[in-house]
Amino acid sequence: MTRERRTPAPHRVVSLVPSLTEAIAACAPESLVGVTDWCSHPADLAAERIGGTKNPDPARILALAPDLVVANEEENRPTDLEALRAAGLTVLVTVIRTLDEALAELERVLVTGCRLPRPAWWEEARENWHAVRPVVDAPVIVPIWRRPWMVLGRDTFAGDLLSRLGARNRFADASDRYPRVPLPDLRAAGAGLVVLPDEPYAFGPGDGPEAFPELPAALVDGRSLTWYGPSLVEAPHRLGAALLDPLPPAGRPAPGLGSP
Repeated sequence: MTRERRTPAPHRVVSLVPSLTEAIAACAPESLVGVTDWCSHPADLAAERIGGTKNPDPARILALAPDLVVANEEENRPTDLEALRAAGLTVLVTVIRTLDEALAELERVLVTGCRLPRPAWWEEARENWHAVRPVVDAPVIVPIWRRPWMVLGRDTFAGDLLSRLGARNRFADASDRYPRVPLPDLRAAGAGLVVLPDEPYAFGPGDGPEAFPELPAALVDGRSLTWYGPSLVEAPHRLGAALLDPLPPAGRPAPGLGSP
């Protein structure tokens, strides 16, 4: 009787994506030998910093001799990933534009790539999101940057999460995923609510809502909106609460946004 040969589990992993860093660290922090300067969760992660998501240092990554490099097609540049592959490294690149893709790719990274058991938080996140119902019924705009103004457009993970909660992105049919839109056009987009995450641009009570004096402003946790990993467990509650309790426009009571 012949035994099935199993590929050994990677024991040295470099992550070029903050979300994937957090996901791997929640399961096997000892496997992470290199992470980016933007990998902020967990705060006490003991791994070498190898540069940014857009400008990692290939020499430092190679010196770490990783068994696996995990990346994302949106956050990392193809030229950097091709250079790592050309140097002989195994690079797993995720593609995530919806919640379902996020769950599938997390399973691919953790179970297939890192040879880890599927974590309990993955199951909890899937259950929580599959049970979610719309909490608002509102057309929205979702700025992610200012100077220049940029918003969520088509085919984005964050847009998919918001749609599940009842927020209808006015730029969901834009030709770009993150279009630049002048502020007057944003104000004239016919939104009933502006959603302002605190990353990548750090929108807050004094930076963002004043640009939309006619709209209530939902200040949302950027990690809940844009990260895929353990934060997905609490994200439905955090995002839903923010959408239901926006700052009123220009000091007036916010209009009713709840589901009919």
